[in-house]
Amino acid sequence: MSPDPRDPTDVTVASFEASIARLTEIVDQLERGDLALEESLRLFEEGVKLSRTSQERLDRAQKRVEELLRVDDEGRATTAPFPTTTDDDR
Repeated sequence: MSPDPRDPTDVTVASFEASIARLTEIVDQLERGDLALEESLRLFEEGVKLSRTSQERLDRAQKRVEELLRVDDEGRATTAPFPTTTDDDR
């Protein structure tokens, strides 16, 4: 089954902002402590996936910024081609 771009719980398509918002919801639910064990585990697993995906996106963004700010030994800006949009930046 392919990912549904309208599904905010699908960590492969959710935007970074939507992932963080969902992660916040999960933390709030788990902190309340009123869920059954199986539901807690399901939410925890979803939260771990969201956390990993979000961290990977942050890492890629940091690398892009570092590329843009790179200078050579003489202080001149250097350039390197990089993609401006990818399937992972949704």
